[in-house]
Amino acid sequence: MGVSEREILQVRVHGRRDLPVLVYLPGLHGDWTLIGGFRRALRERVCFVEMAYPRTLTWSLDEYAAAIEKGLAEEGITSGWLLGESFGSQVMWALLARGRFPVIGAILGGGFVRHPMQLAVAMAERVGGSLPLRWVTGALFGYAKIARFRFRNSPGTLAGINEFIERRTELDRQAAIHRLRLIAANDPATIACACKIPLYGLTGFWDPVVPWVLVRRWVKRRCVSLRAYKIIWNADHNVLGTAPGQAAEQVLAWMRSL
Repeated sequence: MGVSEREILQVRVHGRRDLPVLVYLPGLHGDWTLIGGFRRALRERVCFVEMAYPRTLTWSLDEYAAAIEKGLAEEGITSGWLLGESFGSQVMWALLARGRFPVIGAILGGGFVRHPMQLAVAMAERVGGSLPLRWVTGALFGYAKIARFRFRNSPGTLAGINEFIERRTELDRQAAIHRLRLIAANDPATIACACKIPLYGLTGFWDPVVPWVLVRRWVKRRCVSLRAYKIIWNADHNVLGTAPGQAAEQVLAWMRSL
């Protein structure tokens, strides 16, 4: 019996494998479609690993982590840095808790420990689950029009935006709702507080999705391994996509500091 698309984790590796490894864990959308600008800004100075999550409606965060470990091993990736974007930060904590993949350093990209606005997460899950697909699609096309104008002079980014829209199916929406449930139920505070590897935070100033003021206050007080927390003032929640050049240079600077 074949494996369904709900169970397949896709992994892509860019750059020479003898370079420092940076593993990108995508956010709620679950794939690499919004990371193209950041990848290009790295200019092959690292071995960049990106992935697309399966559209699973059942996996736990631990199962996400186990699948990623397997996918990295199959690609010959034996250690590296983790870059957890939003929901991807929750997968990052699960990977750190399992301790099977040697991590050099961990970076929150618009990420968090326990989401600081649990009521908002619960509301998003309920509303998102009840909206007809055509409403969701309409909102996404509205986003696409704005993004296409913003990145009209960047063909590579435009291609990623088009792919982002194409991948938003009904099953994809259901998978995103499942990921919201995982966020609402997850509290990795114990993992974060016990974290001994270098931890960094990167966020955009305009972020109503994950308020960085609350996240930064918590990690500064509780995470003894936190080395730095950087705010990019002209970026939003998708800090890696809306300020790719600045984000890439900051991430590279942290990687070089160890």
